[in-house]
Amino acid sequence: MASDVEPMVLKNPTLRWIEERLPILSFGYRHLVAYPTPRNLSYWWNFGSLAGMILVIQIVTGVVLAMHYTPHVAHAFDSVEHIMRDVNWGWLLRYLHSNGASMFFAVVYIHIFRGLYYGSYKAPRELLWIIGVVILFLMMMTAFMGYVLPWGQMSFWAATVITNLFSAVPLVGESIVTWLWGGFSVDNPTLNRFFSLHYLLPFVIVGVVFLHLAALHTHGSNNPVGIDLTKKDKIPFHPYYTVKDLFGFAVFLLVYLGLVFFAPDLLGHPDNYIPANPLVTPAHIVPEWYFLPFYAILRAITFDILFIPAKLGGVIAMIASIAVLFFLPWLDTSKVRSARYRPIYRIFFWILVADCFVLGYVGANPPEGWLVTLGQIATLWYFAHFLVVLPILGKLERPLPVPESLSAPVLPRGAAVPAE
Repeated sequence: MASDVEPMVLKNPTLRWIEERLPILSFGYRHLVAYPTPRNLSYWWNFGSLAGMILVIQIVTGVVLAMHYTPHVAHAFDSVEHIMRDVNWGWLLRYLHSNGASMFFAVVYIHIFRGLYYGSYKAPRELLWIIGVVILFLMMMTAFMGYVLPWGQMSFWAATVITNLFSAVPLVGESIVTWLWGGFSVDNPTLNRFFSLHYLLPFVIVGVVFLHLAALHTHGSNNPVGIDLTKKDKIPFHPYYTVKDLFGFAVFLLVYLGLVFFAPDLLGHPDNYIPANPLVTPAHIVPEWYFLPFYAILRAITFDILFIPAKLGGVIAMIASIAVLFFLPWLDTSKVRSARYRPIYRIFFWILVADCFVLGYVGANPPEGWLVTLGQIATLWYFAHFLVVLPILGKLERPLPVPESLSAPVLPRGAAVPAE
């Protein structure tokens, strides 16, 4: 991609002096200004840059909140109330941070499904996709640990339930749980460890994001048509997509700030405004909305599978629901990237989207009656989509003709293609 970028010309002698010793200006120019980008990207491609912007917001608000938070079981809940009531603009910082986590996951999930629809995981972008899945995994770890920090009822019991899952691992399970807790129950050492890791992991995510961008800029962005592009099919990133990204960010802020100012607790749980009490178990322990599909998959395994007990089977299924995404570039055997030219795949894609919503609904409700069966069916279909449908469909489906260039779909038959 670097060969497609025109060299930067610096007229200012001071800037030239800096550039000769630290070529950071040319680096920024290549990757933020002159970076050649497909000229047909839609607003679905905004969600990658939106995720980066939210990550910055989360880090900035998190650093300031950490200045006023006390990671001790006797003071954590009160310190959060102190932030809300006594710290200047503390309520705004906390609501920006807590709702920012929800918006972060919403944007990343849309980003992932856009990649699934347009085949952005296929060669030569396999490593780009894999790094993206690593980012998702790190986000989940960070969000779970952050959810524990307010030390309300749901925080405490969510930490107890989720960490106890590791006890299902044969031989070393109990040792892992003891190490996570820092003792023999969820207590002050647990809260300290979670606070430390919650503060650290966002900076790890930043590092992985830079790897993600490096992989992206090696082979360039995918596009809605899903074909490899020539130089005439590309335009500079600035100003075309910087303006587009800023417009998308402005629209996003309307939703984000609307949530912060008018419904800040809409996505939270009221039990978390009750101080943690190990002696009182909530009627229904439920994670944040962005974990609900995985929680439903965890609870779907209610029976032993051969020599694997149900509890361990649920943990394996939950982890596998994310791990299967690592192998997606090889599970999908079709040579065509974009679902625009795969009519049958397009149907299965929307079935998968609906299936994820069903899993979220099941995860939000107690595992009773017909919901247990529905969760098992939805879980079975989730894995069948990746492990059965995609490999077979890629062999059997007859895609529509794919255009050779971006000009082909829009130019009338017989019209001349512009020269490079």
